[in-house]
Amino acid sequence: MYLTKEEEKIYDGELGWAYQISMRILVKLGDLYGAKRLIPIGSAHISGVSYKTINDAPIEFLRALLESGGRVKVKATTNPSGIDYSNPIFTLLPAELIGKQKAIVDLYKEMGIEDSLTCTPYYIEPPKSGTHLSWAESSAVIYANSIFNAWTNREGGPSALASALIGKTPNYGLHMPENRRFSALVKVEAAIRSEADYGALGIYLGKILGNRIPLISGLSSRDEDFLKQMGAAMATSGSVPMFYLGKPETVEAHEIITVENRDIQNVYENLSSALEKPDLIFIGCPHCSLNEIKTIASLIKGRKVKSDVKLWVCTSRFIRKKASDYVRVIEASGGQVICDTCAVVTWLRDLGIDTLMTNSAKTAYYAPLTNKVKVVFSTLKDCMIAACAE
Repeated sequence: MYLTKEEEKIYDGELGWAYQISMRILVKLGDLYGAKRLIPIGSAHISGVSYKTINDAPIEFLRALLESGGRVKVKATTNPSGIDYSNPIFTLLPAELIGKQKAIVDLYKEMGIEDSLTCTPYYIEPPKSGTHLSWAESSAVIYANSIFNAWTNREGGPSALASALIGKTPNYGLHMPENRRFSALVKVEAAIRSEADYGALGIYLGKILGNRIPLISGLSSRDEDFLKQMGAAMATSGSVPMFYLGKPETVEAHEIITVENRDIQNVYENLSSALEKPDLIFIGCPHCSLNEIKTIASLIKGRKVKSDVKLWVCTSRFIRKKASDYVRVIEASGGQVICDTCAVVTWLRDLGIDTLMTNSAKTAYYAPLTNKVKVVFSTLKDCMIAACAE
């Protein structure tokens, strides 16, 4: 891979170890995928923030980067951690977990990375069309590529961090126009109406598509919150990096995938592993938008959350502040609007949760695997009915 003279100096260690190791990560990645050069990026989004998911090993690496003078060269944001330090719920966790989670967040902050702690950085600052990014959250990657026409591969945490420190990424994959073409046609004949239906559709398509890019026709709505659920689910059961919406001009040389009602019903049945009533109603994976919080407030206003169930609505601090009026309605009803974390990356069993109910297909897919809890998967309206007393 071609390097400029300045890039060669970084590669050889003339600017210090932090930048040298970052450059070598990017060059290795570029060589692996046949990139010819590095290109500048507008921003990086870094995963690997929750201590629950990364444990101890990366902490020393982050500390070494910082002590070697590592500071980011571009705007960089962080994925959710395992704890909302402003919420007393999380004081129930062991002190060791609380301390180590804080250490991780602090190390990122000292390198100049924003402690956004959200999987929806595009709500804080939407990327411009055509901007090259280095983002490492699968649901954010597919949303940025598909909704904003930004250009990013599905990075890992280390490569996104390396890109943040260097300000560049290897030019391969979805950074190249020829790799952004759709290769499968999806005809949705099923009745897809709710946000949960869109999530179920995403789970179904992700398993079939793998990492291919689809053109999807037949959706009843282009609500961006619904598309967010679909995209997050496609990137969960598969590795779909982007999608297109619309009708194809031609169907030649493309696989055609038809989705029927029974396909969606099967996903609902497979994602629901619990018959008993839930301990937790969880909304906010990916983190809620302003409109989603407004909708939740309208559904819960004047009602009370049952005494034997918790209601969590997870979002970023940025959106929580913008939604302050709706937050007050939710919390007056007994719900919790939680920031900086979500049910997938915190320690649910340590917080007394055995069964959760959610409208997020991504959560329903991951929670039994990562948290060993049972799941009920249904719509937002059903979740609010289950959360509230008659």
